[in-house]
Amino acid sequence: MNDIDVRRWPVLRDATGAVRGYVPYMSFDLPLFFRLLTAKRPDAVVNEPPPTTGLVTAIACGIRRIPHIYYAADIVSDAARAQGTTGLVVDAVTWMERTAMKRATAVIAVSQGVADRVQAISGREAVVVPNGIDTTRDETSDGKLSGDRGLVPEGFPQTSGPVFLYAGTVAQWLAPEIFIDAFEKVKEKLPEARLIYLGQGNAWAQLRDRARGIAGIEFHPTVSAEEAQRWYALATASLASMKPGAYDYAYPTKILSSLSAGTPVIFAGPGQAALDVAEANLGCAVDVDVDAVCDAMVELSTLDDNDPRCDRARLHRWVVEHRSVAVSSARATAIVLEVAQSSR
Repeated sequence: MNDIDVRRWPVLRDATGAVRGYVPYMSFDLPLFFRLLTAKRPDAVVNEPPPTTGLVTAIACGIRRIPHIYYAADIVSDAARAQGTTGLVVDAVTWMERTAMKRATAVIAVSQGVADRVQAISGREAVVVPNGIDTTRDETSDGKLSGDRGLVPEGFPQTSGPVFLYAGTVAQWLAPEIFIDAFEKVKEKLPEARLIYLGQGNAWAQLRDRARGIAGIEFHPTVSAEEAQRWYALATASLASMKPGAYDYAYPTKILSSLSAGTPVIFAGPGQAALDVAEANLGCAVDVDVDAVCDAMVELSTLDDNDPRCDRARLHRWVVEHRSVAVSSARATAIVLEVAQSSR
């Protein structure tokens, strides 16, 4: 990795370190435009969302006739629509996405669902390369899942009952409240159970209000990726959900983080994530239904040790073989190199 030249540029971020909103986007995209125009000519350029970055890349690369690849990690216009953004803004974002995708030399999509939306929006076919995660932080030096789950992170509940972990962003279109409603029923059967929300998001305050009066529910702020993995490794099961609708083709990467740590997943919702969890026996895949989620929580809390979902090494191995960053990056690299070589 020593021969990789990384050049950074300052950008406006919010208190959490994220880049959100028009002004922060512009603080990145405007300098990017001039950097692309003046930089030593590359063989290819790869950009990812937001669509403003895609549009700037398309224009600059078009001027210099540089091939570029649009990496469709998600469809931002669909996400905006799912969050209730005004129609005018959604239309503008859709136009930018369509233009950027049409002008790209190639488009890479992280799932078949995203590829289908790329086709619908721009008329372009996209090559599907499922995104992956770094599994090495959960491994020993020989590449196997570490048997040591690490130090107990500060705030992790001390209880004899199961611990259910929802980590990451909470937003209304993710339906995170389903786990609060289900947990209220779980407590009747498993009084020592705990439900942990670890993260941030625009639905955080609403979740706190909904959980008020229900014993055993805790909220913790965002932690580093390394510390989050320790939470995953110690949890009985992790939780993820997706509300059926316009954005249900998305694939929550928190599922992969949990499995990499050797912890089974309860996924409530439709899409490829549900298929993976069910077909590979990685936990429980259920509808966004209170009773179904409650039953899944109880089921994973009372598994026999011989159940394959208790085999931490097997869960980790599935991610390594199917959704690790090593596998995904190799596939994406092949596409980028093909585009770059064809332009010479």
